[in-house]
Amino acid sequence: MRSVTLFAEQIDDLRKISRGFLVAAVVGITAQFLSEHYGSPAMLMALLLGIAFNFLTQEDNCRPGIEFTARSVLRFGVALLGARISIELIAGLGPKLIALVIAGVFLTILFGLLGARFLGRGWRFGLLTGSSVAICGASAAMAIAAVLPKNEHSERNLTFTVLSVTVLSTIGMIVYPILTETLRFDDWIAGVFLGGTIHDVAQVVGAGFSVSEQTGEVATVVKLIRVAMLTPVVLVISFLVRSYAERGRADGNQPPVLPLFVLSFIIFAVLNSLGLVPPIAASAMTSLSRWALLISIAAVGMKTSLGRLMDVGGQAIILIIAETVFIAAFVLVGVAVVDGWD
Repeated sequence: MRSVTLFAEQIDDLRKISRGFLVAAVVGITAQFLSEHYGSPAMLMALLLGIAFNFLTQEDNCRPGIEFTARSVLRFGVALLGARISIELIAGLGPKLIALVIAGVFLTILFGLLGARFLGRGWRFGLLTGSSVAICGASAAMAIAAVLPKNEHSERNLTFTVLSVTVLSTIGMIVYPILTETLRFDDWIAGVFLGGTIHDVAQVVGAGFSVSEQTGEVATVVKLIRVAMLTPVVLVISFLVRSYAERGRADGNQPPVLPLFVLSFIIFAVLNSLGLVPPIAASAMTSLSRWALLISIAAVGMKTSLGRLMDVGGQAIILIIAETVFIAAFVLVGVAVVDGWD
């Protein structure tokens, strides 16, 4: 009798999870439709539409599914990002440009931490915004948020970061190609600049191919280097968080050394680099990853109160704009120097 009761409870929990997930999925599909037909960034649309449905988190029917989607579906999407990484593509750039891009990632994260401290913001916020600007925009923000210690501002900060980097990416997609033509960069250097500075992958592709075919290809590869940096950054943060938890807790209940979604990301990246992931499978995994992230960011939006989001303050806006300007200036100077050497 007890087993029957437990089974009935599990079915009820599954039903509640499915409701919230399906609502987030509908929002994600709507955002993709708007993106394809009106040119608006899909991530931005999913986030804004999700915020409009915040009232659903006040109801027991949908709240469990929204929570599940914002957490577990998000991690699933991040794990599948590994299928986009290939060492062979990255190596084609040469050591100077690879070093420039990697240095830009780490220095931008450091700039975010220092800037947050200077502006009186917490280290979590500096790390979240700095990493999202340095690596791959909304995807990086969600991956970093998944391993950071939670506090009462975590959801608000994540939503603000995703919203900000998406808007700034769209601005960069329009302005940066004009800048490369004004500075008379060749296709190769223009691709490095665009791929090394714009936050989200979609906007990098759009900006690169708006200049030329070669610029688009180079920009995409450079962007993949930044995406590849997600693994070591998340690993370092995960280890630091665990060390902090071990010092601060006496009950032995520490977070895992290596979160499962990070381990999966690494495995998929290694398999793809070794040529063990068929192209059709890699394409399917990339598409599935994008849909998972789109649906999960819709759920994150649903968990966000617009009133609370406005409480983030002007300092946060200043910080994320400063991080964007920093990485753009660093890469711009870097590609000019490398171009002069060559």
